[in-house]
Amino acid sequence: MSKVYLTGAGPGDVELLTIKALKSIQKADVIIYDRLANPEILKEAKKDTELIFVGKEKGNHRIPQNEINELIFQCALKYETVVRLKGGDPFVFGRGGEEALYLKERGIKFEIIPGVTSAISVPAYAGIPVTNRGVTPSFRVVTGHRKSSDNIANINWKSFIEDETIVFLMGLHNIALIVSKLLEVGKGEDYPCAIISNGTTKKQKVVTGTLKDIVEKSKDAVSPAIIVVGEVVKLREELKWFD
Repeated sequence: MSKVYLTGAGPGDVELLTIKALKSIQKADVIIYDRLANPEILKEAKKDTELIFVGKEKGNHRIPQNEINELIFQCALKYETVVRLKGGDPFVFGRGGEEALYLKERGIKFEIIPGVTSAISVPAYAGIPVTNRGVTPSFRVVTGHRKSSDNIANINWKSFIEDETIVFLMGLHNIALIVSKLLEVGKGEDYPCAIISNGTTKKQKVVTGTLKDIVEKSKDAVSPAIIVVGEVVKLREELKWFD
């Protein structure tokens, strides 16, 4: 009986891969992997493991999601151990839920192997704690990328509380819209922001600013990137350690 492991690859640093994820990769007969999964991880696979790239990036979806779902299913019919390797965590905007449901409906056994999500690890590598006593009591993770800009605009922006840290994933190309919406609901122009590109890797680059100037400063940022908005960004000057 075949089994599919929906596996989180972590945020980029290979050493943040979990032991359980590593074991699944080492025994895989086929690995279906994303663009955000560090390719160095694939060196842990067996020599005869089939490697299938299904990466996506803005404006270039190599394989649509519905075809990826079917590909995983077909591989499960052919191989005993299938690893679907996804950057970060499979259930944090990774469409792991969609893939698991697709397999469930077709009677395929699966297991979820959580990964270290970039939502907390990337800010940590930039010296930004998403929560800090006396600064912010909570944080929120929001997708910055949806099927259309209208869907971004329709997020319930008014629900964001004043002292909450907001982490936007995949939002660099929508940063102007994100900033305008935050200003619209009452965030001040001096509210701290950071953009972290290629987080947890040797290519990591951090740009800090405020809602007033972060759009202009974002021109120096590249994808993949996350956006952090909140007072905790001010702690970076004291806590940055990876730079």
